[in-house]
Amino acid sequence: MFDIDGTLTEPRKIISRTVLIALRELCRYAEVGFVTGSDLDYIKEQLWPLLNDPIIRINCHLLPCNGTKYYIPYGDEDPKLQEIHNVSMKKEVGEQIFNRLMGALCMLQSEIVQEIEYELPLSGHFIQNRESMINWCPIGRLATQTQREKFKALDKLYKIRKRYLEILNAYIATTNLKLMVKLGGNTSFDIYPRGWDKTYALSHYNAHEWNFWFVGDRCSVDGNDFELFNLLKPTGRAFETGGPEETVEIIDFHILKELQQEINI
Repeated sequence: MFDIDGTLTEPRKIISRTVLIALRELCRYAEVGFVTGSDLDYIKEQLWPLLNDPIIRINCHLLPCNGTKYYIPYGDEDPKLQEIHNVSMKKEVGEQIFNRLMGALCMLQSEIVQEIEYELPLSGHFIQNRESMINWCPIGRLATQTQREKFKALDKLYKIRKRYLEILNAYIATTNLKLMVKLGGNTSFDIYPRGWDKTYALSHYNAHEWNFWFVGDRCSVDGNDFELFNLLKPTGRAFETGGPEETVEIIDFHILKELQQEINI
């Protein structure tokens, strides 16, 4: 299983040929899953060369929104996606709690926009309902790469997301909302019911029949890869990467090497 942004691709960028070749070789020995906090539209946008590769397509699993959604590609020409699983955050937590959360995010967005010190670049579409999670992006999901880079610099200087992560966690604790908040990518927050982190993706598979590997870039406690990375770390099959180039090295020199040794044995 691979995270996407910062792991297989640069944030919001299309997968490179180098990573594609590494995954194609890996598919000779294993099934490959892509588990991300993003929704299906971003997977299609970033991984379309992969979905058009017949070798990878027949061996891959798409797991948007931390695996709370699950799709399998099928068909040779004009491939389609079969939906296996989909859940609703609103149904899980109840409409009252869902609306309280949305209201709190609207107030926080208003507060952060009015903070003169930050002078945030603003693009629109600040709160995205992904059905099984909420994504809050203070600069907006429509931000350009230049706007994203500016926010990254401001965030590094003022610790903006760290501050609002603490505010959100305090709000959740005081209101007893059974929710989790994680940093999503470089510009946003992912908010979802407790237990709907990336370990949720494993629930689609029989643990006695599969050996799981995971590679992600946000493996610290506040990152959205932490739970899955931490769960698999004792097995020696969890890796934290610094980016796509390092991910290729992990595939070539760790995962493939061990899988090939198992086959030879």
